[in-house]
Amino acid sequence: MPYLRIGMVMCVLQLNGWGGDQGGLMSAYEDAFLVGAAINRNQVAGGEPKALNLAREHFNSVTPENDLKWEKVHPEPGQFNFGPGDRLVALAEANDWALIGHTLVWHQQTPDWVFQDEDGNLASAELLRERLKDHILTVAGRYRGKIHGWDVANEIFNDDGSWRESLWYTILGEEYLYLAFEYAQKADPSAELYYNDYNLWKASKREAVINLVQALRKRGLRIDAVGFQGHYGLDYPDLKDLEGSLKAMKMAKIPTMVTELDISLLPFPNADQRGADISLNFELQAHLNPYPDGLPPEMEKQLTKRYVSLFKLFNKYQDNMTRVTFWGITDNTTWRNNWPVHGRTDYPLLFDRNYQAKPAVEEVLKLSRN
Repeated sequence: MPYLRIGMVMCVLQLNGWGGDQGGLMSAYEDAFLVGAAINRNQVAGGEPKALNLAREHFNSVTPENDLKWEKVHPEPGQFNFGPGDRLVALAEANDWALIGHTLVWHQQTPDWVFQDEDGNLASAELLRERLKDHILTVAGRYRGKIHGWDVANEIFNDDGSWRESLWYTILGEEYLYLAFEYAQKADPSAELYYNDYNLWKASKREAVINLVQALRKRGLRIDAVGFQGHYGLDYPDLKDLEGSLKAMKMAKIPTMVTELDISLLPFPNADQRGADISLNFELQAHLNPYPDGLPPEMEKQLTKRYVSLFKLFNKYQDNMTRVTFWGITDNTTWRNNWPVHGRTDYPLLFDRNYQAKPAVEEVLKLSRN
């Protein structure tokens, strides 16, 4: 769906601890790409007004963290919970936000009944195909013309580029992916359609996604962009690897977006498992939670440096990048406080627990002026 970028009034951000005539992030990058954030149910309901104020000042796109995932919107057969989604749509319309639907097909946060027949056995291909069709046509169809774009499918590949052996794949094989895009296009022809995944800086996974996009196009199915989940750290990924993937996508004429950006400042328990696999769960230990009482100035500087480096790269590829979305608004509700270790204190976003802009915000704004 074409999105008209409406000129925004430049705001003085005195409430955020810094002033001047600088506008918010969305204004600074309005000629480059959309700037968005994930928003949760409590924020949509008005339970965190300061977070909403930040969203209005800095973002022109929002993505629901959970409320359009299968387990939330379609928890039981024939039962849909559209209340949270309807409120989200109304809020997005009131604030001229481009709303991203996340996500129609995923191996996580999908109820067990989806893959079972009436006797609790593995569902047949015919039954699962019909459930997939009903879900997408019902959910995407309800918000037809109101969703800017859908993450049609999420995380279907392993890091080595092989297909993830999810129950979707076990029952339907590769067909489920193509069916999902077919049904999504039918449900809302005006919405953009995306594939979304993490660790796309890895060459093997990147090539698998490029091949997937080409296969979709050969079948006459539309895909508008590939989303790079940006769940990164201070030392990963290597920016050369990330740029390699952005460049490869551009050469293949595949628009890209950064969909879930955050930068963890905490050690990852197992470096081989870095990514965004939500099934990971490690025991809380002191050495894995080094900053429970606040972030040292030196770490704040490293966070700023890392964000500046990433935005320099995003700016370089802005002609092929349509959106940069942070996975959350402030540190106090970021999922990285509890993943992959529950109970930690992390600082991965641009706004702190007191709704104040971090030094990284001003530096990222300076990049836009350059």
